[in-house]
Amino acid sequence: MSRKHLIYLAAGSARRFGSNKLFYPLEGRPMYRWGLEMLAGVVKNRPECTLTVVSRYPEIRQTARQLGAAAVDSPQSEKGMAWSIRAGLAALGPLPKEDFLLFALADQPWLGAATVERLLTAAQPGTLAAAVSFAGRRGRPTLFSARFVPELAALEGDTGGREILRRLGPDCLLVEADSPKELEDLDLPPEHHV
Repeated sequence: MSRKHLIYLAAGSARRFGSNKLFYPLEGRPMYRWGLEMLAGVVKNRPECTLTVVSRYPEIRQTARQLGAAAVDSPQSEKGMAWSIRAGLAALGPLPKEDFLLFALADQPWLGAATVERLLTAAQPGTLAAAVSFAGRRGRPTLFSARFVPELAALEGDTGGREILRRLGPDCLLVEADSPKELEDLDLPPEHHV
């Protein structure tokens, strides 16, 4: 049976946000904890899944370990998302081509477990990639067949796997979110999201 490796990217600085958004208090919890706790809950009930948290912040790595996840330091992440992706892939080591990688971002606090479950269910033999969407608008998280590991490891800058998905076109499955809010990433404090 193929394994599914969830990689939670929680390493950025968020310069546009005005402060480190990962620690921004959102309804009583730092923003990073919303997605981390939700993903840890999903993985707990799915023995074929692993969770790896990539962060250059000790507090986030410590919380990840407390929740049963692997935690990876990524001091180069300030240079862009590609560095975080690379750190996560390096921590996993070589993967069989039939495995899958799911990349989730720490600035999507309203992403729901049911949507992540549907994305994981899309990880079937023959699936190349999948992404969460709402009403045809593609967003994140994204899922890739492990056969794309060399391309993902070669990414540069802050683009993530967007170019791979674009190239795949209709071969990238779209998995419907429960609401458009799940796709929102907080690049600005919530008071700007009116």
